[in-house]
Amino acid sequence: MTRPEAGRRDRLRATAASAGLDAVLVTDLLNVRYLTGFTGSNGALLLRVDGADVFGTDGRYTTQAGTQVPDVELLVDRATMPALARAARTGGATRLGFESHVVTVDELRGLERLLGEDGAAVELVSVRRAVEALRAIKDEGEVEALRRACAVADAALAELAAEGALRPGRTELQVGRELDARMLALGAEAPSFETIVATGANSAIPHHRPDSTELAEGDFLKLDFGATVDGYHSDMTRTLVLGHAADWQREVYELVAASQAAGRAALAVGTEVTAVDAAARDVIVAAGHGEHFTHGLGHGVGLEIHEAPGISALGAGTLAAGMAVTVEPGVYLPGHGGVRIEDTLIVTDDEPELLTLTSKELLVL
Repeated sequence: MTRPEAGRRDRLRATAASAGLDAVLVTDLLNVRYLTGFTGSNGALLLRVDGADVFGTDGRYTTQAGTQVPDVELLVDRATMPALARAARTGGATRLGFESHVVTVDELRGLERLLGEDGAAVELVSVRRAVEALRAIKDEGEVEALRRACAVADAALAELAAEGALRPGRTELQVGRELDARMLALGAEAPSFETIVATGANSAIPHHRPDSTELAEGDFLKLDFGATVDGYHSDMTRTLVLGHAADWQREVYELVAASQAAGRAALAVGTEVTAVDAAARDVIVAAGHGEHFTHGLGHGVGLEIHEAPGISALGAGTLAAGMAVTVEPGVYLPGHGGVRIEDTLIVTDDEPELLTLTSKELLVL
């Protein structure tokens, strides 16, 4: 049975061929994982247009590479990147692609020296974010990993709410640590990012870091968190009220919920990402709160918590089937509180598939 990584390499191979390259040196570890399945801390891939790919790592990972990358020739060398570049040169490559957003200036100079030895003429050509562009479209295996990551996050929040863990008197730090622990107990490899727990006035800070602030009755409680499963991340935000919801809190919540629904409804194949952002943002602007929505509407999610596509007024490109994205508008009232509602969804040829299933009705605990 053909491994999915082989098909991904073939797609990159086609991109390289169309650019007139003989090979591509892939050094970003997440891109290496995407193309080979390797999860170690030192690995790189020399992808050749002729199909004779070479995977490089050091002696610590010989056994792991044999298990995770059984279908690619193995080169073991501690200096992995130079060793693969040398293999490209001795294999006759004259135009070698590299990831310019990953390779440092010093590494680039070293490659230029190595590839110019003995009068060789190997041109280094940036492929920019070619692999990230491929990663934006998820295959079914990736979507299933995302489903499981979202399910873990959903279950963790449900358990905390059911057990009364989200109550006045507890601190943001306590809630965050318990939420992280619950996700791990439910099968997550790790939290997707530093869990955001923000109560009261802190909820008006989009990326507040949990501290010793105590949850209090009548406050908003904003929870932004996710689980990592098989390397894939989930991302979800829910905002609730402790004790009793005031009229202004219900008003703000309903506004953000309407904006979020508009953003989800705009997720259609071929739609400009700027149009998706506008669909949600216009709802908030029309209510007079445009200045209180201070970030983009969403982002791609997968092997990284933030990846292509970016959904914002400054974004570029259109949506395609298989993209995994977030929709997360917010209204933040400094000194009072804020609301963000966020889901992870898959763009499809029909309706988007919602992966984060926790209710978006205003929950009052």
